[in-house]
Amino acid sequence: MVKLYDKGVYLLNGSEIAESPEEIKAKTGKDITAAEAAKNTMAYHILEDHNTSGNMDRLQIKFDKLTSHDITFVGIIQTARASGLEKFPIPYVLTNCHNSLCAVGGTINEDDHMFGLSCAKKYGGVYVPPHQAVIHQFAREMLAGGGKMILGSDSHTRYGALGTMAMGEGGPELVKQLLNKTYDIKMPEVVAIYLDGEPMKGVGPQDVALAIIGATFGNGYVNNKVMEFVGPGVDKLSADFRIGIDVMTTETTCLSSIWKTDDTIKEFYEIHKRPEDYKELKPGAAAYYDGMVYVNLNEIKPMIAMPFHPSNVYTIDEVNENLADILHDVEQKALVSLEGAVDYSLKDKVRGGKLYVDQGLIAGCAGGGFENICAAADIIKGRYIGADEFTFSVYPASTPIYMELVKNGAVADLMGAGTIVKTAFCGPCFGAGDTPANNAFSIRHSTRNFPNREGSKLQNGQISSVALMDARSIAATAANKGFLTPATAMDVEYTGKKYHFDEKIYANRVFDSHGEADPSVEIKFGPNIKDWPAMPALPENLLLKVVSEIHDPVTTTDELIPSGETSSYRSNPLGLSEFALSRKDPAYVGRAKEVQKAQKAIEAEQCPAEALEELKPVIGKITETYTEIDRTNLGIGSTIFAVKPGDGSAREQAASCQKVLGGWANIANEYATKRYRSNLINWGMLPFITEEDHKALSFKNGDYIFVPMIRKAIEEKAEEIKAYVVDDTLKEVTWKLGDMTEAEREIILKGCLINYYRG
Repeated sequence: MVKLYDKGVYLLNGSEIAESPEEIKAKTGKDITAAEAAKNTMAYHILEDHNTSGNMDRLQIKFDKLTSHDITFVGIIQTARASGLEKFPIPYVLTNCHNSLCAVGGTINEDDHMFGLSCAKKYGGVYVPPHQAVIHQFAREMLAGGGKMILGSDSHTRYGALGTMAMGEGGPELVKQLLNKTYDIKMPEVVAIYLDGEPMKGVGPQDVALAIIGATFGNGYVNNKVMEFVGPGVDKLSADFRIGIDVMTTETTCLSSIWKTDDTIKEFYEIHKRPEDYKELKPGAAAYYDGMVYVNLNEIKPMIAMPFHPSNVYTIDEVNENLADILHDVEQKALVSLEGAVDYSLKDKVRGGKLYVDQGLIAGCAGGGFENICAAADIIKGRYIGADEFTFSVYPASTPIYMELVKNGAVADLMGAGTIVKTAFCGPCFGAGDTPANNAFSIRHSTRNFPNREGSKLQNGQISSVALMDARSIAATAANKGFLTPATAMDVEYTGKKYHFDEKIYANRVFDSHGEADPSVEIKFGPNIKDWPAMPALPENLLLKVVSEIHDPVTTTDELIPSGETSSYRSNPLGLSEFALSRKDPAYVGRAKEVQKAQKAIEAEQCPAEALEELKPVIGKITETYTEIDRTNLGIGSTIFAVKPGDGSAREQAASCQKVLGGWANIANEYATKRYRSNLINWGMLPFITEEDHKALSFKNGDYIFVPMIRKAIEEKAEEIKAYVVDDTLKEVTWKLGDMTEAEREIILKGCLINYYRG
């Protein structure tokens, strides 16, 4: 079904795989090195076109367009304003698809929307009102273009199927673009995703995506690399099918994606009245890839990602045939993720030997596409979901899609079966809509199923489970009144309805400044919208208290700063910080604030030990060796340890909330994503790496760690950082910081990106 090559491979003429230079020469008669052939990938050419450094090993990228939604754009614009923003220098689209439920938190969500509209007018941007489109569907319909690059402040910023290399990053990376700066990275490796064959009837894009995620996530095969989709199987897929696979590439932890394009994608642009944005893309005659994922589409079956990660994949047939064993395995994995905070069981979902599901949902950037919903309507037409616990909801990804589904009768077929059809909204994906009941089991065509994401609050004893499936099999389960069913088990005639895009829907409702700024516009500030607090520069020496210790194999951004109703507070740095780690380590905020008292005392030119009594013996022990240490050259703050933090969302608040609470660093065995590490750096936090086994660390929660001459170490680009765990002695530990650009080092020294741009 899916095969990973254990070394680099060549691709000849876009279809023929060769595994060595000798094989290339035998087939072409030419000598070509891997370095030469690597320049023939689609990714290389797009990156080269957008690189401003003149050095393809160290890229400095300028993007063509930017996009954000209403969880992130307030913080981004506030940061940019504090750093000197006068005008959006490139098209910047502000969508409103996350904080769309304006009853949450009083007026604050709609206040954010009005802030966004006024900023689009003042700085020359585009504003998409709530319920018009989810961020990525609007980007597909109106922003993507062949050979272009888009940067978004949402991790699922992926438009590769349309020939656009897109990346999801934390807000500070968009701030850099707004200030005419660059996105700085090493040249990423490029991995070919070779699609062969053709999907069987009833198999959808989520099935293919989950198979790829299952094969690549755990081993990091494509981590921080570009996935380049090639092979004859691409030609057999519709545009919507390709888009559905593409958006889920984020869950592999890749950096970006790009696909070869053809007449199918050309037709997509024509349907959306933008034929000029199509560009044919394909690899060169002999292209070299740093790895290859071979996918036989013929063998892909309906898949399910069981709780609590998109990589926890099985075929639906496997689950139905081995219910007891697989449910037991999920429960055992839950013991690690949930740490025994709640009683968790799925075995009570077995009824008459079948798995009963409480909720089915098709939504968002992954599930809400036109073809997915049409297929679901074909499956459920003439059937009924029943009058028991099972519920079924569908969220079209944009109002133009919704309108076409109304016109072609799909909405009537869905609603006639008992389905609730709702507006374009990302909420179900991150726990702000259709939250399941306690102990309920939900199947969703959305992007993630992390613990603590879909509304669970372990500290309140609440837990729900989400599994990921394709829209087709969700509809088949709905037609079977909630009993888990693969779409391939249904005898369905798929109608294959054609999509007609109505551009007037956006023309009549979306504010587009066409790049014209109006400085006279007053920005509308709701009472919840607050400026970032002042943040000090990196001190000469640092004293860190470990205030949380997380030993899960992977820690998601949802665990660092929960989603759901907390999203309404993302325009208020201090208010949001109160939720940091609240569903993973509820005592974290109190511990961090207690340590922060000492730093505030230093900033007020007072003795830190007077503000925090426990510091007296700690500082006493340090000054026995480092006699020059005093409040003029010492910073005091908190840090957390996690094995592998930062999987999932691009949200910068996973880092900024720690910084607002006085965090100076993270300590980890590795960082799950480039974007989380970048978020730490952009908020002036040190991304330390320890090579100690997490089960035998030389420090523990509650320990103080002294890092002498840290400022000098950053300035001199030290490869290793010496630190000391403070107890009866100073016990030495050695950490690393990994590769850093000159700008990243300067940001750390200044204390955060805002300080860096203020000078």
